[in-house]
Amino acid sequence: MRFVLIFFLLATLLHAQESTLKIVVVEGQDAVNNINQPVTREPVIEVRDSANAPVEGASVTFFLPSPGPGGVFANGTNTITAATGGDGRAAARGIRYNKQQGKFEIRVIASYKGQTTSAIITQTNVAGISTSGGGSSKKIWILLGAGAAAAAIGAIVATRGGSGSASSAAPIVITAGTPTVGGPH
Repeated sequence: MRFVLIFFLLATLLHAQESTLKIVVVEGQDAVNNINQPVTREPVIEVRDSANAPVEGASVTFFLPSPGPGGVFANGTNTITAATGGDGRAAARGIRYNKQQGKFEIRVIASYKGQTTSAIITQTNVAGISTSGGGSSKKIWILLGAGAAAAAIGAIVATRGGSGSASSAAPIVITAGTPTVGGPH
């Protein structure tokens, strides 16, 4: 009986020493990065403990690949280390993507009180797409559409405005259609 009790006590102690940390990718998984634009969203992870609570003060290291698609951090290297805040989160700040297109992995390792865990964030570098949701290009298209409508109205007024007599022709009505925004053709 005593042997069984000692066995369970040792098993419990060994289980307690196993890593109970986990990394949850909050932002950046499967991101598509336009290598011709600055970074708009940085990879963000959250470290959680066995009770699924955020872990403050964990050391988190992000690793970008050396060869191939990827980039460097603001410090000029392919690694950066950050500490998690009270919300258990850490971000890979200051990524400058290189000009190589393709899929790559950001390796993440988190350590806290002798426990270590890891995760992979997969991203892809591409050229020529908008990752900002079309904010500025959408505004340009709307302004161009409004300008074209104003020019059309000006042309109609200029060609009809000097007659000085009431005409029996039906008035011309111009209504704006639904603007559409798309990629280059």
